[in-house]
Amino acid sequence: MGDPKAALAAVRGEVAKAVRGQDPVVAGVLAAMLVRGHVILEGVPGVAKTLMVKSLGRALSLEFHRIQFTPDLMPSDVTGNMVYEAKNASFRFRAGPIFANLILADEINRTPPKTQASLLEAMEERQVSVEGESHPLPSPFAVVATQNPVEFEGTYPLPEAQLDRFLLKLHVTYPAPDEEKQVLRMHNEGRDPHDLIRLGVQPVAGAAELEAAAAGVVGITVAAELIDYIWMLADQTRRSPSLALGVSPRGAAMLLNVAKAWAYLADRAFVTPDDVKSLLKPAWRHRVMLRPEVEIEGATADAVLDGIVQRVPVPR
Repeated sequence: MGDPKAALAAVRGEVAKAVRGQDPVVAGVLAAMLVRGHVILEGVPGVAKTLMVKSLGRALSLEFHRIQFTPDLMPSDVTGNMVYEAKNASFRFRAGPIFANLILADEINRTPPKTQASLLEAMEERQVSVEGESHPLPSPFAVVATQNPVEFEGTYPLPEAQLDRFLLKLHVTYPAPDEEKQVLRMHNEGRDPHDLIRLGVQPVAGAAELEAAAAGVVGITVAAELIDYIWMLADQTRRSPSLALGVSPRGAAMLLNVAKAWAYLADRAFVTPDDVKSLLKPAWRHRVMLRPEVEIEGATADAVLDGIVQRVPVPR
C-alpha cells in the first residue's frame, strides 16, 4: 500500500475523467467517507450526481449499488428478506441491495417514510435486522443520497431523524463554462459518459487506503480555540430568533470531524478556521429548522448560517 493521501488525490483525478467541474463535491464525499459519514447530494437533474458516485466507486475499487427510490419501494426491497427454500424446508436470508460498500440512494425523497426508515439502522449501526436477526454490512459502508430541489409533487420530506444520519448536504451546481464545454466536446466525440471503462476511469485505491487515511484523520490537530469556536457557532444557532431548531451536540461534533478530514485531504496536519467555515453550511444546513414566519419571508438556512458566521469572532 502506498501513500493514502496520494491515492485519494488520484481518485479525484480519475473521477474528473467522467465528471467535469465537480471536484469540491467529490472532495466533500471523500471527506465524509473518511469519518464514516453519509452524504446528501442536492441538485437539478443532469449535473452528474449519479455518474459522480458511480465513478467514485470504481476509482475506489468498492462494490457499488444504486437503489432507485420510488413511491412503491418497500423496506424489504432495500434491506432484503427471508425466503423459503423447499429443498431444505427452511428459511434463509436473501440480502438486499443495501449490502455493498457504496450505496447510491437515488431520489431518496420519492419513497414513503416507512421505506426511508429502513435505512436508519444501516446508516447508524452498519447492520440490518430482519426477523430478529442482525446481519452486518460490509466495511467500508457509505450512503450517498440524491434529491432534486425543484420537484415537490410526489416527494416525501426526509424526517429530522433521517436527515441527522447524513453528515453533509452538498449542493451540486452547474459546472463552470469551460468545464461544461468539455462535457459538450465529450458528447460531440461520441463518448458515452456512463461508460467508465472507455472514459479511462481506473481503480487507483481501495479499502486499505481508505482505512489508512481514516486513521490519519484521527491524528489531525484541532486547537482548543477552534473547539471553542465550533461550540460558539453551534450555540448561536440555538439562540437565533430565525431558527426553531438549532444544531445538536452531535451536529457540532460532526462538523469537527469532517473539518479534520478536510484538512487531511488538503495535506495539512491541523484544522484552520477556514476549514470550519467552508464546511459549516454543508454540515449544518440540513440540521437546523427555520421558523415558519422566517421561511415565508424567503429566508434560507444557508443565509441564517452565514449571518451567524459573520457575528461570531474568528480565533486568531
